[in-house]
Amino acid sequence: MLAIVCPGQGSQTQGFLSEWIRDEASRAALDAYSQHSGTDLVTHGTVSDSETIRDTAVAQPLIVAASLLSASALDLSALNPERVLFAGHSVGEVPAAVLAGVLTHQQALEFIKVRATSMAAAAAAVPTSMAAVVGGAEDEVRQAIADAGLTPANANGPGQIVAAGELDKLAALEANPPTRARVIPLTVAGAFHTDFMAPAQQSLAAAAAEFTVTDPRHRLISNRDGGYVTSGEEVLQRLVDQVTRPVRWDLCMETMADAEVTGVLELLPGGTLTGLAKRGLKGVKSLAVKTPADIDAAAEFIAEHAG
Repeated sequence: MLAIVCPGQGSQTQGFLSEWIRDEASRAALDAYSQHSGTDLVTHGTVSDSETIRDTAVAQPLIVAASLLSASALDLSALNPERVLFAGHSVGEVPAAVLAGVLTHQQALEFIKVRATSMAAAAAAVPTSMAAVVGGAEDEVRQAIADAGLTPANANGPGQIVAAGELDKLAALEANPPTRARVIPLTVAGAFHTDFMAPAQQSLAAAAAEFTVTDPRHRLISNRDGGYVTSGEEVLQRLVDQVTRPVRWDLCMETMADAEVTGVLELLPGGTLTGLAKRGLKGVKSLAVKTPADIDAAAEFIAEHAG
């Protein structure tokens, strides 16, 4: 059983699409994605500096486009629905919905245009951020986050919960961390997956009302609760609601374990989710797509676990 997963914001690096656009078809696809998202993804994926691509309005369409580019290089159309499932972390749920058959490529980039710009605007309204709390007992970590007036925005797996909220409250948590835990500030522009993103949720709801979607052709795991979603309309609604709800990647990995997943393939820009899988899915093989040179190995990995 194969899990194909799409990473979230923060996985992008400077120039990471440079090698990909040497292929004419990939360059044409990226040009189309740029038009749909209203973002120059060729420039941002090749020459823009690290600070520029950390901007939420740039990072989100860049990551979605990257996952779709690598998926196209692999030709996932012939996968056996009984041998594969899809999931994405945060913004990665958007390309995962495309690959599961819910959204078209154009819809995904149009949706992410609204998501990225509205979340950036919401983040600019109040100075907020996020910090990873690594280590400690989970109940004590959650209590410390609550006592600090913060929200547990991401539960990424054993020993890692991300707190989100106002800067002074994050600083107080960092100064007084839970027992046997470290608080590591993240370089993000806002408190994503919290009520601070409510204005973005409203904008996304309006945009989503214009979409016609189809039900998933493949099993699709939701960040909300780690459960499978079988209705296209529900997938779309969950994508809208997701911006104010915690990401439960820990529950997604539990579902993968229950499905007896033997391999986790992380699409471009890969590395983060395979790292979490090594800790949360012991004994499960993993492979991250980072460059075009990884495509042959990824195709073999697919054949091994979903052939």
